[in-house]
Amino acid sequence: MTTSSQGTASGRHQAAPAVLVLEDGRIFRGRAYGAAGVTFGEAVFSTGMTGYQETLTDPSYHRQVVVMTAPHVGNTGVNDEDPESGRIWVAGYVVRDPARVPSNWRSRRSLDEELRRQGVVGICGIDTRALTRHLRERGAMRVGIFSGNALPDEGTMLTEVRQAPEMAGADLAAEVATTEPYVVPAIGEKRFTVAAVDLGIKGMTPHRMAERGIEVHVLPATATVEDVYAVAPDGVFFSNGPGDPATADHPVSVMRAVLERGTPLFGICFGNQILGRALGFGTYKLKYGHRGINQPVQDRTTGKVEVTAHNHGFAVDAPLDRVSDTPYGRAEVSHVCLNDDVVEGLQLLDRPAFSVQYHPEAAAGPHDAAYLFDRFVSLMEGQRA
Repeated sequence: MTTSSQGTASGRHQAAPAVLVLEDGRIFRGRAYGAAGVTFGEAVFSTGMTGYQETLTDPSYHRQVVVMTAPHVGNTGVNDEDPESGRIWVAGYVVRDPARVPSNWRSRRSLDEELRRQGVVGICGIDTRALTRHLRERGAMRVGIFSGNALPDEGTMLTEVRQAPEMAGADLAAEVATTEPYVVPAIGEKRFTVAAVDLGIKGMTPHRMAERGIEVHVLPATATVEDVYAVAPDGVFFSNGPGDPATADHPVSVMRAVLERGTPLFGICFGNQILGRALGFGTYKLKYGHRGINQPVQDRTTGKVEVTAHNHGFAVDAPLDRVSDTPYGRAEVSHVCLNDDVVEGLQLLDRPAFSVQYHPEAAAGPHDAAYLFDRFVSLMEGQRA
């Protein structure tokens, strides 16, 4: 929820005052960054030192106010090649020291200018380390950013923050997904067709599949089983996305139908949580979540440790110490976070289906997990054979 005015200030010394108010009453004062106005969302922090453009345009950040732990943000400006969707999705943006002048050969404009152009309310000049420590100790919570020359009193701001909707129970996937199907053609020779259910998909994800000879039919979050199979898919993909997976009853029912048919299936992030629910596991809200491009995950099927890109505030509640019986055969936890033992991947042992909780498309982030797209291709090859 955002209301903003574009303003004309381009220099940091001209910025209007701004206040960040957490729902537990803690207040940080700084300067307006981006558009001036008011915005509300869930306060979360991202530990990535690079990739701010991909973060801002990731639909999974819908209704979240992102705090950047890296102190310097905006150094390389904004280009027209790196966005992961057609707009900025974050509800608000919090940085410590924004770049005064961007410097990169691909830069077309400053980050401050882009935030103002899209009406994204932000704040700078605050102690983001203290704010991050607070969120780690107290957990992600509702927040408001207020900026401009006529700010409400603290009591009014806190009341408005506490009236904002919470992330738990939020059904958001349909708000960020495409409303019309579209096709991403295979690069080179077409080998497979995949139906991708868009729950908040990032642009690089179908591109990674296209690189492997896959023609990707991206379908709305409201797509039915009949819509999925109308494209005659060799495999079905469920994307990342925002919100509480406990609300995603429709995608869960579609996935169960795919599992019944035995079509090769791959899910990432929200898609991992959907698979967890489809198999009969529960989901829960993490205290402050995983967000950034430096999270260590172990692939338990190989023992290999990967550095991976994450953006999730919910997780699957599945046992780490045993194989589970599900309506679709045996399932096990395939990947686990080495920081806190959170489930980061699932796989079925008797059907061609698997998922991970992170971003193997590496936009932004490391490429350690790119092999997962090859694993999906192998499932489709095996099914065809």
